[in-house]
Amino acid sequence: MAVPVLTAVTGAVWEVELVSELGRADHGVTVIRRCVDLADLLAAAAAGQARAALLSADLRRLDRDAVTRLAAAAVAVVGLINPGDEEAERRLRQLGVLHVLPADAGAEAISAAVLEAVEGQLSGSAHRLIANPQASQRGPSGGEWPEDAGPPVSGPGQVVAVWGPTGAPGRTTVAVGLADEAARLGVSTLLVDADVYGGVVAQVMGLLDESPGVAAATRQAAAGTLDVPALAKLAFAVGSSLRVLTGIARADRWPELRPSSMEAVLDSARGLVPLTVVDCGFSVEQDEEIVYDTMAPRRNGATVATLEAADVVLCVASADPVGLQRVVRALSELRELLPDVTPRVVVNRLRRGVIPGDARREVAGALARYAGVSDPIFLPYDLGATDSALRLGKTLAEVAPGSPLRGALTDLARTVAGVPAGQRRRRA
Repeated sequence: MAVPVLTAVTGAVWEVELVSELGRADHGVTVIRRCVDLADLLAAAAAGQARAALLSADLRRLDRDAVTRLAAAAVAVVGLINPGDEEAERRLRQLGVLHVLPADAGAEAISAAVLEAVEGQLSGSAHRLIANPQASQRGPSGGEWPEDAGPPVSGPGQVVAVWGPTGAPGRTTVAVGLADEAARLGVSTLLVDADVYGGVVAQVMGLLDESPGVAAATRQAAAGTLDVPALAKLAFAVGSSLRVLTGIARADRWPELRPSSMEAVLDSARGLVPLTVVDCGFSVEQDEEIVYDTMAPRRNGATVATLEAADVVLCVASADPVGLQRVVRALSELRELLPDVTPRVVVNRLRRGVIPGDARREVAGALARYAGVSDPIFLPYDLGATDSALRLGKTLAEVAPGSPLRGALTDLARTVAGVPAGQRRRRA
């Protein structure tokens, strides 16, 4: 049976001829609806009328979220461009469209691309943006690679998500310390503040946050204009090896951090630096699925997308009875939502007094007994050093280079970044 196809192009003179050509012979596809705009296309896709869509890059309001909604409706996408329009092709591919052809490719080639896209949709490999740093040296707007960004990485960089339960267990402290120490070990690092409940990385590091870098990056990703050089320009350069993408300070701006756009930002980050550290929000609840019977905006979608895309997930827990109870429940929720994600537990604020006996042994035993966690990572409590760093808007390395907490974060950075133990860190 022929695959039902929707078309959505804007003022293209070749659409009528293509539709006629597809209808004159049996190519395995049939055009069932010519949509007038993006809203018409999304409505038809949501109704389950088709299995594929042919669209043009100049379709008004086409963005990455629209492509994601088509994929969620099990509609494969094939992009058609005017012959030789490299900018349109680049934009479609950055929106996540894997199959892009010139409009004059002919009905046979286009129908073959549609069938291949449908097969990829069924196998789950369609509409996934794969960053190619070598091909992204120049963006759609013609921007060159910034000189202060250093050379692009030779292979995909690593993404580390720093997550944890509610109650401020120290996610931002760990994320900032980890990124700073990795940079001081000579590993080019990008720190991303992706907390949808109000990020504070900029304040902690003494940076201006009037224009959140992560919001600008996700906007460009949604429009299909984000590439590696563009991401480098949006991030603050803090020293020679550390860049920071500041977050949203106001919680009501969470709709700007869409999951599909966040995935694109992380893909571009892999081409910019060897190590990307993401400070995530605490919640992974999906209440929108209960309230809405359609595809709804998800406040925690950016957090879930980051955890799913990360190579390493660090779950930060506070070393006290309340913090341990919260992390046990949070790990259980994460296993139900993302069973393939296995986080490393980082026990922060380890100290005497709040837990009787040997605090390290008692915490390790409780995590093993109630959460099945083995070999947790422990970070000592150093209130004086963290207070000084927060008061001055600087990192631990700058205000307390001999802090035991800084030493533990350096060891964590070596483990995560794969830096040999013999390699010395730069002086603070």
